[in-house]
Amino acid sequence: MTIETLARFQFAMTTIFHYFFVPFTIGTTLVVAIMETCYVVTKNDVYKKMTKFWGNILLLSFAVGVVTGIIQEFQFGMNWSDYSRFVGDIFGAPLAIEALLAFFMESTFLGLWMFTWDNKKISKKLHATFIWLVFFGSLMSAMWILTANSFMQHPVGYVIENGRAKMVDFLALITNVQFFYEYGHVITAAITMGGIVVAGLAGFQMLKKDKLSDLAQDIYKKSIRIGLLVTLLGSISVMGVGDLQMKALIEDQPMKFAAMEGDYEDSGSPAAWALISWADEAKHEEVFGIKIPYMLSILSYDKLSGSVDGMNTVNEELIKKYGKRNYYPMVNVLFYSFRIMAAFGTLMFGVSVLGLYLTRKKKPILYNHKWMLWILGLTTFAPFFANTFGWVVTEEGRYPWTVYGLFTIKDSVSPNVSVTSLLISNTVYFLLFSGLAVMMVSLTVRELKKGPENEEQLLQETIAASLDPFDKGAFL
Repeated sequence: MTIETLARFQFAMTTIFHYFFVPFTIGTTLVVAIMETCYVVTKNDVYKKMTKFWGNILLLSFAVGVVTGIIQEFQFGMNWSDYSRFVGDIFGAPLAIEALLAFFMESTFLGLWMFTWDNKKISKKLHATFIWLVFFGSLMSAMWILTANSFMQHPVGYVIENGRAKMVDFLALITNVQFFYEYGHVITAAITMGGIVVAGLAGFQMLKKDKLSDLAQDIYKKSIRIGLLVTLLGSISVMGVGDLQMKALIEDQPMKFAAMEGDYEDSGSPAAWALISWADEAKHEEVFGIKIPYMLSILSYDKLSGSVDGMNTVNEELIKKYGKRNYYPMVNVLFYSFRIMAAFGTLMFGVSVLGLYLTRKKKPILYNHKWMLWILGLTTFAPFFANTFGWVVTEEGRYPWTVYGLFTIKDSVSPNVSVTSLLISNTVYFLLFSGLAVMMVSLTVRELKKGPENEEQLLQETIAASLDPFDKGAFL
C-alpha cells in the first residue's frame, strides 16, 4: 500500500464515522425541539416525557460526535500538512467562526437545556427556546464547515500567491453557488435522518407493546407520528435540493456527473439513463448496462432531449485545461454509491408516506402488525447508508483533486509520514471507532430498555455520565 492510499483510507474512515453522528444530532435536535414545543403549547405531560426520553439519546449522539470531530481535525496536521498549508488562509476564517461562535453557542445552550428542567426561574417557553437555539447553532456550525468544503468543490474568492491559496473575497466564499446546494442537501438529509431514527426506534419498541404500559405506548405512538412527519418533509426537500445539485455538476464537475451515470462516451440526444452498469476502469469503457431511454435527458434538463458528455470527452478537456494526468475516478464505486444513496432516500420517503397513512386516527393499523413495525424499525438504518454513500459520491467524485482544479490529492499528503506510521494509526483509529460504536449502541439500547416512564432517572444518569469520565456508563 502507498502512503497516499493509507492516508485517504484513514481520512475516509474518520469522516464516515464522524458523519454518522453529525446529521443524527442535527435531525434529532429538531425532533426533540418539536416535541418540547408541543408540550409548551398543549401542556400535556406526555410530550414532556417524550422530550426528555429522546433528549437522552440526543445527548449521547452529541457527545460521540464531539469526540470523533476532534479526532478528524487531527488528520489535517498528521497526514495532510501540505494541503493544510495550501488552504490555510481560506479555511482559517470559516473554521474559526464555526468553533468560536456556532459550536460554542450550540454546546452552551445544550448545557442550559440539560440542567434547567426543574429550575423554577426558567419558564417552559424559555426552556424550549434553549433547544431551538441548539438546533440553530447546529445549523450555523454546519454552515461554516460546508463553506470550507464548498471551496474544495468550487473554489472562489482567492488568488494564488507563493504556491498557496489566499482569500481575497470572503463574501464570495459564503455566497459560493456550490455552498447553497451542498448546505441544503446536507441539512435536509439530516432532518430526514432525525425523523426516521426516532420513528424507527419507536417502531422497534412497539414490537413488544404487550409488555409496555399504556403511557409508554402513547409516547411511542406519538413519537412515530412526529418522526414520520419530519421524515416526509425532510425527504421531499432532500430530493428537490439533490436534484438541483446534480444538475449543477454538469457544468461544475462534468467528470463526476458522467461517472455517476457510468457514461464513457457521449450520451447523444435523447440521453438514456443507466439503471445497471459495469465498467472496465482499466480500458475506460462500459462492459454492460441496462438503460432507460430518455430518462437521463429528463433528469438532467427536465425535457425529452439533451446530451451529456462522456468521461472520455471530459478527460480530454481536462487534459487541455490542467495538464496530462489521469482524471478518471473510481467509476463503479461512484455509479453504485449514487444509486444506493437514492434508493435509501426513496425508501425513507415511501415509509414516511405509508407510515403516516397507516397510523392515522381513524384506522391506525400499523401498530397491530409486527411485520409493518419491523419494516419501520429496520428503516432506522437507512439514513446511515444514504448519508455515507452520498459523502462517497461528493468526495470521491472530485478525484484527483482535493481542491478542484487547484490542488491534487498527491500534492496534499504530508511529506514526513511513513507507511508504518499510517498502518499503526489506522489500526488505533479503527479500534477506537469500534469501541465508540459499541458504546453508543449499548448506551442507546440501555436507554430504550429503561423506557420513557423513567425519563427523570435517565436524564440524571446521562448528565452524571457526561460529567464523570470514570463512571462505567460514561460516554466522554
